[in-house]
Amino acid sequence: MSLIMNSADGRMLVGDLAATLELRQPTVSHHVKALFSEGLLEREPDGRQVWYSISSTQIDRVTDLLQADTQPALEDGVLARISQDLATRFAGTFAAETVDRYVRESYALLAEQARITRYLPSLTARFAADRLAALASAALPAGQGAPEVLFVCVQNAGRSQMAAAILRHLAGDRVSVRTAGSAPANAVRSIIVTALDEIGVPIGGEFPKPLTDDVVRAADVVITMGCGDACPVYPGRRYLDWVLEDPVGLPLARVREIRDDIEGRVRALLPTLDVNVS
Repeated sequence: MSLIMNSADGRMLVGDLAATLELRQPTVSHHVKALFSEGLLEREPDGRQVWYSISSTQIDRVTDLLQADTQPALEDGVLARISQDLATRFAGTFAAETVDRYVRESYALLAEQARITRYLPSLTARFAADRLAALASAALPAGQGAPEVLFVCVQNAGRSQMAAAILRHLAGDRVSVRTAGSAPANAVRSIIVTALDEIGVPIGGEFPKPLTDDVVRAADVVITMGCGDACPVYPGRRYLDWVLEDPVGLPLARVREIRDDIEGRVRALLPTLDVNVS
């Protein structure tokens, strides 16, 4: 599967696979047929030859399965620099020791729970900064600052990302929007980015994040999407559960329907946040 995905044109012949793997062709053919029967591969006859490629509807799933945790542990000096930079940013709000603790905990959560393997230093900095901002927001008196909305789903790679992107797009900085996952994936699904791009909604550099206590405490509204009772409950927050189909593995046409359903729910949510939008 890895050889096929990383080949020059995204497809390979069984004979070439067998030669590269130094296995007998009947052995490779048997396994390729099994993958094809499971819908993970597509076949393209070309005369007497048959090319195999990753199924277009399964690319995200296969990418997740093949993703190896090859990211080396960050050197202590890198984490120390991130902590120093964020201590400067949050000077007067948090002690340097608090910032360093959040940076190191955020790194561990991304590297282990969320299985993030790319851009780990910069994502650690973003995740820690977001959590510290949430912690600061939770300490503000009621009614101060923009309304805080937290979207939570299982992998934080589909439904919650779509909802957050649409709310940010409609409300701008009048609403603070965060997302999290009870079992986060390692990347936002490419089909989600495509579905949002079709309606002019950017997703920026968003990435799946583990669900942490601080972002729940900061939220005025917590909206869950299929993650059960994973989200802790605190008094004074408004909790909503949006029953939505998980877009993982679905074709683009169905993802568009889920996207449009989410957009309608977000537009209905806006007036309840005291945010005016046309």
